[in-house]
Amino acid sequence: MISRELYMKKVRPFMNTPLVKVFTGIRRCGKSVMLELVQAELQQQGVHHARMLALNFESGVDERVRTLDAARRAVQDLARESGNQRIYLFFDEIQELAGWETLINSLAVDMDADIYLTGSNAHMLSGELATYLAGRYIEVKMYPFSFAEVMALLAERNVPISPEQAFTLYLTRGGLPFLYNYELSDADAKQYISDIFDSTILKDIAQRNGVRDIALLRHLVIYFIANTGNTFSASTLVRYLKNQRRSVSTETIYNYIEYCRLACLLHLVQRQDLAGKALLATQEKIYLADHGFREALYGNNQRDINQVLENIVYLELLRRGYTVTVGKVKNAEVDFCASRGAEIMYVQVCYLLASDETMKREFGALETIDDNYPKYVVSLDEINRSQNGILHQNIRDFLLDLPL
Repeated sequence: MISRELYMKKVRPFMNTPLVKVFTGIRRCGKSVMLELVQAELQQQGVHHARMLALNFESGVDERVRTLDAARRAVQDLARESGNQRIYLFFDEIQELAGWETLINSLAVDMDADIYLTGSNAHMLSGELATYLAGRYIEVKMYPFSFAEVMALLAERNVPISPEQAFTLYLTRGGLPFLYNYELSDADAKQYISDIFDSTILKDIAQRNGVRDIALLRHLVIYFIANTGNTFSASTLVRYLKNQRRSVSTETIYNYIEYCRLACLLHLVQRQDLAGKALLATQEKIYLADHGFREALYGNNQRDINQVLENIVYLELLRRGYTVTVGKVKNAEVDFCASRGAEIMYVQVCYLLASDETMKREFGALETIDDNYPKYVVSLDEINRSQNGILHQNIRDFLLDLPL
């Protein structure tokens, strides 16, 4: 279990405060482990474990997670046993409990409690929780392992592997933590990823949103997976499905995309006119919560490596707290415009700078941007090709060097 310091740094300032701490992210990205890491750090600070209550609301055997009253009684028992001291509550996959929002609101209002929640659906924040706890919670968005975290875990396990080999492994398997904690064959890894995907489709998307045509939903999601990093057009997709004798409206497509976004499976990224600084309403791009889904369900990560490298860089920018758009400048496209407070950076991603034409395309788009913010071209080239104030980095180095 590695210390996921990137997320600990985000939650640490709010530990031992009345704010409810909410970890969101796709299934099996490591949210449960984060609860354990927070508990361990609190114990190091002197909090006795007897003042802590950890409940997993996906458990089929723990009677305390079956109803609101049972969960409330468990908390009240802990408070009584702790006297007048603060209690610490860790509720995993809280959205599985019907009416959980009222429970959390009452605990936050009526008790001296330090509360931590996890959930696999972003709707828990955009819906009732925001209504009940407006201004009294903070969200920590979690993602699967970064390349840096994979390197750290492989080193901790003393796996004899070079950075180049580790990146090839990461390129095909993605970042779901379970894959790096055990020695799995490629077939076993793909099976595990496929099972997580099916669980997300059935439980977090179809069941939660009342989707009846699960075959169509799965078909659409596979289409998005195959077209990772490409601009998206609902009308094009309608025509594509019509050719396959499937009828679907653009409204249904956008509903399904929203369901997938709320389940933390897909990311819809807007385009931005970098000259006028305005967001554009069309031609968004879709990226995945983890590129391992693409290899397991569609294959060809190494063949379609440009798409996958874009997905990897996009997620890394999100991990580091950047807001990300796709840039449009004159007739050129910049893969990512990333902003964080007053910081801005521009990033172009490609496989290899193998020709003068590729060099002109990747560097030329950045050269047309008339400001002095950092500009990067990242690729798998081993030779530094920086020019005209634009930095070129090997993608492994970029992922490891990107500032926190």
